[in-house]
Amino acid sequence: MTDGLPKLQVVPEGDARRVELSGALVTEHLAALEIPFAQVDPNGSPVRIDLSALSVIDTGGAWMVAQLRARLLEAGSAVDIVGGAADHIALIDTVAAATPQEEPEDVEAAHRWTWVEALGESVVSGYQSVLSFISFLGQTIAGIVGELARPHKLRWASLVTHMQDVGLSAVPIVALMGFLIGVVLGFQGASQLQQFGAEVFVVELISISVLRELGILLTAIIVAGRSGSAFTASVGSMKVQQEVDAMQTLGLDPIRVLVVPRVLALLIMLPLLGFVANLFGLFGGALMSWFSLDVSPGMFITRLHDTTDVKHLLVGMIKAPFFALMIGVVACWQAFQVQGSSTSVGRRTTQSVVQGIFLVIAIDALFSIFFAQLGV
Repeated sequence: MTDGLPKLQVVPEGDARRVELSGALVTEHLAALEIPFAQVDPNGSPVRIDLSALSVIDTGGAWMVAQLRARLLEAGSAVDIVGGAADHIALIDTVAAATPQEEPEDVEAAHRWTWVEALGESVVSGYQSVLSFISFLGQTIAGIVGELARPHKLRWASLVTHMQDVGLSAVPIVALMGFLIGVVLGFQGASQLQQFGAEVFVVELISISVLRELGILLTAIIVAGRSGSAFTASVGSMKVQQEVDAMQTLGLDPIRVLVVPRVLALLIMLPLLGFVANLFGLFGGALMSWFSLDVSPGMFITRLHDTTDVKHLLVGMIKAPFFALMIGVVACWQAFQVQGSSTSVGRRTTQSVVQGIFLVIAIDALFSIFFAQLGV
């Protein structure tokens, strides 16, 4: 009804002003008063907000009055609320007290030693992260040993599911990667060895490169990007939804329930995926050698048998469990660092992939130095 519509009128009173509010100041009618409220000029003069003609007010109307008073006070005006019913004024005060106050952030002036402070914070944060990771690695290894010592307590259904996700589902992409790597090595080897009339040595180039380094290394990188990110995202989402806290409340160890089956699945399946990559790498290299250098498949297999020792395969396969352990532990550790938001899950998933690939390459470099010292 028209008579109940709220109205706002500013009446000058000498050096002061009186803001008269009348009608029903309720939420459904506030849109009509947004502009009049905004037009009340905070010029520093005293203001009296007169509520004597106000019939009804709800929390929406109380919020507008409270915001007007706060804006006028911030501009230096003395503000009084007069003429209103006691419950109206109490509601305005309650809404004003409940309204969050935005405090401006203190911005410290940058100085020439700011970078030292930032460097120190980064070093301390990195040190704490390293300690946390080492602790998590120890808990994971202890959990794996404990589960293997008591196989009847191992979560076999979870283990088999993760083995399928990590291993069988990854065979096509790993096989394609291995085949293409063999093709590239065969093509590049052919173009270089033809200059010296040493085409036959392309077999050693392909076999040693694939079996010793590229097969298992690139497989681990693919697994880190594929399965590592999946581990971090799934466990991180559980952390956000407080499922991990619920497990602990029920007396379940999240390491044994969530981490151990995933890491064990990687430990079992990564060597098998590496072997698949080796087979397809040799197949791709043999195919390219046949097309580019007329090295027949029979000659390729004969040269492979005569010149490539099985130790090169063993050198590659020995690395697989270490790669798998690092990928799984890094992925799950990053998931446990999630801090309750989807943004944190995405950031930790990215860090999981980057750190997993970095550690795989670093471990591969250490193994290369180690085997070189052994003369293997």
